[in-house]
Amino acid sequence: MKNIDIRRSIRSYLDNDVEYEKIEKILRAAMQAPSAGNQRPWEFVVVRNKELLMKLSEMGPYSKMIAKAPVAIVLIGKERDLVFEDLWTQDMGACTQNLLLEIVEQGMGGVWLGVAPLVERMQYVKDVLNLKEGKPFAVVPFGYTEDKNKYIDRYEENRVMYLD
Repeated sequence: MKNIDIRRSIRSYLDNDVEYEKIEKILRAAMQAPSAGNQRPWEFVVVRNKELLMKLSEMGPYSKMIAKAPVAIVLIGKERDLVFEDLWTQDMGACTQNLLLEIVEQGMGGVWLGVAPLVERMQYVKDVLNLKEGKPFAVVPFGYTEDKNKYIDRYEENRVMYLD
């Protein structure tokens, strides 16, 4: 529960490499997400190449921090073998949240940058990564940071309705 409480969108990173072992733990957590009919529509592209990070940073007006990140994970919704085609984005959302929480667990910070359903962004990411199939869903740049994940109470009682 602590990682849920303290997770924040972190947009600045130190120039430190992220260990492959930590990246694998992050990907393992992402793949533990629930999905409709257990379809698990996710695939991942781990980008460490500085030139590709720079190109991805031009994806939209709020994605510039990708260029300064040591690594970014691009979450791709696979188009084949879907059991429930209309629910892939929900599955990918759960997957992305798991990924972000494990980034915190690994002592780092990251930010969720939306790609889908914006057709121009989806095509841009496909072009940059030379993807032949799949639907780019999100880009998550992350790394070690001086910014701290910290607790902010966001509970709003007026947004809850009890029907007893």
